[in-house]
Amino acid sequence: MLNDIKKDAETRMKKSVDALKGELTKLRTGRAHPSLLEHITVEYYGSMVPLSQVGNIGVEDARTLTITLWERNMIQAVEKAILTSDLGLNPSSAGTVIRIPMPPLTEERRRELIKVVRHEGEGAKVAIRNIRRDANNDLKELLKAKEISEDDERRGQDEIQKLTDRYIVEVDKVLETKEKDLMEI
Repeated sequence: MLNDIKKDAETRMKKSVDALKGELTKLRTGRAHPSLLEHITVEYYGSMVPLSQVGNIGVEDARTLTITLWERNMIQAVEKAILTSDLGLNPSSAGTVIRIPMPPLTEERRRELIKVVRHEGEGAKVAIRNIRRDANNDLKELLKAKEISEDDERRGQDEIQKLTDRYIVEVDKVLETKEKDLMEI
């Protein structure tokens, strides 16, 4: 029972860190990365589909993304979707290839993005602490039902705390890496 609670807590904490990483990939650094366009959807024969389903997204150089479309008639729809997204990108097309240059970030914009990164990180830490609280409550329930001893409960809480500390450190490392990426010129 103790191992089940610990495994569940660890799995959920890992998912919190993975979710944070996923959110941070959407934040634009100065570098071109295909994941910047993952959340953009395009109308394709009456339904909204992710951009990756209408063409190949690639990196031409450090500051340029390319989208090679599978159908020529999708160019206008894809350009419109990129222009109306919240990324502030300006695509240009040549045949079935759309090039998207990444404008350099201003110092002010970098500072704003760092605030967003820290906010996301704090949200991940809160989620991890909530998971710790849930696991500790599960341990208390087992103690109350006399399925474990007080020593087992104390040992379980210590293990859960060590897990929590480990994942909080991991969140800090992810944040530090992203902040360093944002401040690079």
